[in-house]
Amino acid sequence: MAESSASDSASSTYDISTVELDDDRYEVKQSAIRNKYVVRDSAGDVVLRGKQKLFKMKEEFPFVTGDDEDAFTVKAGGIMDVAGNYAITDAGTREEVVVLDEEFSLFVENWTIRDPDTGEALATIRSKNKLLSALRHLVSVANLVPNKYEIADAHGGHVGDIEGQFSLRDTYTVSIDDASDVPKEAVIAAACVLDALENE
Repeated sequence: MAESSASDSASSTYDISTVELDDDRYEVKQSAIRNKYVVRDSAGDVVLRGKQKLFKMKEEFPFVTGDDEDAFTVKAGGIMDVAGNYAITDAGTREEVVVLDEEFSLFVENWTIRDPDTGEALATIRSKNKLLSALRHLVSVANLVPNKYEIADAHGGHVGDIEGQFSLRDTYTVSIDDASDVPKEAVIAAACVLDALENE
């Protein structure tokens, strides 16, 4: 029991004050406008909307709640990053909650969700298909084939999946099987951001 309590406490450290994501399944769908996303829970209710700000020196993705209240922002840590980190900042507290760290490689799409202060890894999101990942970087038509990612905790244990679906607009289903130590908000934001960035 104490272990569960400690786990819940660790997870709540990375919660975002403006949004509550209690579901274990979400759909992330790209709108007709490029790099604009809507996130729905399993009941079909809109819980988040996000879009990339255009003409910014640093890539920036503000998110709002289903009620159009500011939720959080994902912002690149460096100017014109090819590979780098993206901080998730809580709109309510103005504090960095986690950092999304991309491992740049031609053959793999790996993201690590880290503590913003210590750099400690909290979770990873990695492509299940290395060949498809490589093709997506080399051949634009490969982006039409949906990719699949595995979500793992800091110890490499499986906690969920991000599954692309065949669609005219990019659509991902984010499933969390056991996320006691994984911040859901960061995983959902990462699903949007990695789709936008991997399709550049």
